Amino acid sequence: MSQCISMKPRIAIHYCNLCRWVLRASWLAQELLFTFDTDLSEVALCPGLKGGFDIYVDEQLIWSRKEQGRFPEAKEIKQLVRDIIDPERNLGHSDRKPTDHQ
Repeated sequence: MSQCISMKPRIAIHYCNLCRWVLRASWLAQELLFTFDTDLSEVALCPGLKGGFDIYVDEQLIWSRKEQGRFPEAKEIKQLVRDIIDPERNLGHSDRKPTDHQ
């Protein structure tokens, strides 16, 4: 298999394997691949330790569970990735804001 050099962004999801967060990481990877299928070079799952759950676009940290105090919603990650790779892109239902019912 030959490797090609891509100018497309790479997503890396670092998760704690001791905490068994691989399913959460793989679910988010799947969501990103469905949404940004041809716009990414890859989505990598990177096992680690110490309760981490961090998401990077290339080398830029866009989410840290420890800093945020919680796991991200898929909608949040999609918006953060979109804002970096294609700010004008419409994410459909993931962009909808709650409406005021008065």
